This record gives sequence, structure tokens and C-alpha cells, in this order.
Amino acid sequence: MLRGINVGGNTMIKMEELRAMFEALHFDNVVSYINSGNIAFDLPPGLGRSKVSLQTELALISEVESAIQSQFGRPVQVVVRQQAEIDRIIADNPFAGEFESHKEMHVLFMKDHLPDEKRDQLLASALDGERYAVTNREIYCHLRQGFADSLLTKGFLDKKLKVIYTARNWRTVQKLSEL
Repeated sequence: MLRGINVGGNTMIKMEELRAMFEALHFDNVVSYINSGNIAFDLPPGLGRSKVSLQTELALISEVESAIQSQFGRPVQVVVRQQAEIDRIIADNPFAGEFESHKEMHVLFMKDHLPDEKRDQLLASALDGERYAVTNREIYCHLRQGFADSLLTKGFLDKKLKVIYTARNWRTVQKLSEL
């Protein structure tokens, strides 16, 4: 998942060109979903098809970020999740059945685990109508008033907590499971 691609007219990258870049990096079965940096792929031959180590994941992220910078001339943050992790994220949603629309439910995919003190700061700072749950490298966000007026759009995670993440609404998370 690429952060900030084709959102609000910024960092415009055509998905066709992005898929071609992944294929040039020897990823197999490359597909994209909508125009906002959701790419699914199989690992290159030699890396196996089962769960990869965190070290391998970080190497993949570095390779993709470097390729994007080289080909498109823009720094883009990349977050990787394996298929089993996406399925786990859906199954473990602490707010399942408590939201009426995918527009209320979001998942923030972080590069790293959120330290306890930052988790506590996030939970204590939630605005009215917002609920957060932190698990593994994800933050589940139930935002009754939607994303636009949430704590997240005020730069809280970026500026105050200094967290590297990318956000997806619940419909997109479910679609990622299907890719």
C-alpha cells in the first residue's frame, strides 16, 4: 500500500505505470485496486510463497520505495502486509457490527508497532464520536462523523506521534483481502 498516491491531486502516478514498475522488479501476478496505491502481488521467485520475515519485508519496502523515487521522481512511503495479515485484520476488527457504513470504519497500516505511550496518547486524544483500537501494526478507527473531521486529518499521527502509516477505509480493506 502506497501512501498519498493520487489523493487530492498530489503525487499523481498512473496505476498502469505502477503495475509495470512492480513487474519490472520481478513481482508476479501484480494487480491494483482503485487509483490510490493499492497493489497486490506475489513475491519474486526465490523468496518463497509463505510468510516472509520482517527483515525480508523491510527489504521489499526499501526496494519499492527506491524504485518509485527513481521512476516517478517522488518519495512515497510504502507499507506491506501479507495476505494472511489482511485476513487477520478483517477477522479481528474490534468494532465489527458496530458501524453502519464503510465510511465510518478505517484501518491505519503502520510500518512499525506503536509504542505503548503513543497508543495511550492517541486513545486519550480521541475526539467525540471517535474510537481507536491498536493491535499489532494496525490502528482500527471507528469514526462516526467520518474521516474528514477526525483527529487523523489534523496531522496528529504525523506531527505529534510521528507515525508512518497509510489509511484505508473498510471497503478497501475488504477488497484487499480479495485481490
